[in-house]
Amino acid sequence: MDFLDSFDNNTSLNTMPDIASRSKALTSSVLDWVGMSEIEMPVVVEGPHQRDLPVSAKVQAFVNLTDADAKGIHMSRLYLGLENVFEDRRLNGLSIKKVLTTFASSHEGLSDSAYVEFAFDYLVKRQALITDFSGWKGYPVKVAATLKNDRVGLELSVKIPYSSTCPCSAALARQLIQQQFESDFADKKQLDMSTVLDWIGSEKGIVATPHSQRSYAQIKINLGCWNEELPVLVMIDRVESVLKTAVQTAVKREDEQEFARLNGKNLMFCEDAARRIKTALEQVPEYEDFWVRVNHLESLHAHDAVAIAVKGIERGYSPLPERQAI
Repeated sequence: MDFLDSFDNNTSLNTMPDIASRSKALTSSVLDWVGMSEIEMPVVVEGPHQRDLPVSAKVQAFVNLTDADAKGIHMSRLYLGLENVFEDRRLNGLSIKKVLTTFASSHEGLSDSAYVEFAFDYLVKRQALITDFSGWKGYPVKVAATLKNDRVGLELSVKIPYSSTCPCSAALARQLIQQQFESDFADKKQLDMSTVLDWIGSEKGIVATPHSQRSYAQIKINLGCWNEELPVLVMIDRVESVLKTAVQTAVKREDEQEFARLNGKNLMFCEDAARRIKTALEQVPEYEDFWVRVNHLESLHAHDAVAIAVKGIERGYSPLPERQAI
């Protein structure tokens, strides 16, 4: 029996007052969205190696209110619809579509659009750069979908941390090292290799260092009418592979040294990072549209350096610094 049948077939419920159904709104007006947020729900997404990954999600569930005189929607039907569709806890394109159509059908005559959003941390065990150590790394993820004009659109968002070293400060540091070298050996016409190596390995050999900072890439991908498993890890790996300086978990000295080498080889302004990510995402035809924002949490300044890029096929992907459906 469909979960909505319980509302129609339960005699005791039918004798209880239902203000939402039987009263008119005091002020006649349609509403864009009405629903609930901060719903706690366990769900399962596809993890590494196509294994199931249980996550604890915070859910938002909404429908619009097209009947200007209706007192309100049936909040409980949204909640029970979530429980009914996600009884097996599988979160993918098909289950998301099903819950949206359930929201709309359970509010026939009141609503013709629906929205759902799942927010959770996606935990991945990451290998160290050199050694055999590994540790867990969490990525904040949002999965949002809208049913409008009988069309479902799905958006996947993820926040990815990485390290960025400023090219400008690197050049300035190199200049100071050159000047120190010239000052220390101005009276020497010839130098042997061991003297130079000893100097490079001393504190004078690193008289200045470029500034680095933890940085974040916020990415929103429009997957359109998506029916498959959510490509969370695929998207994360694609972005980290082009940035090349993903933050680490468990490390030993060998790993830290390799991390320093990677930062030195991948000096980047926020503009460089945004262009790398944009170029990588443009190569995936399944990504109908995307929005990218990179934040470099400056260690030199008290403010952040920011760059934003969009594919821009759908005008809904605004170039404004922040964009949220709800």
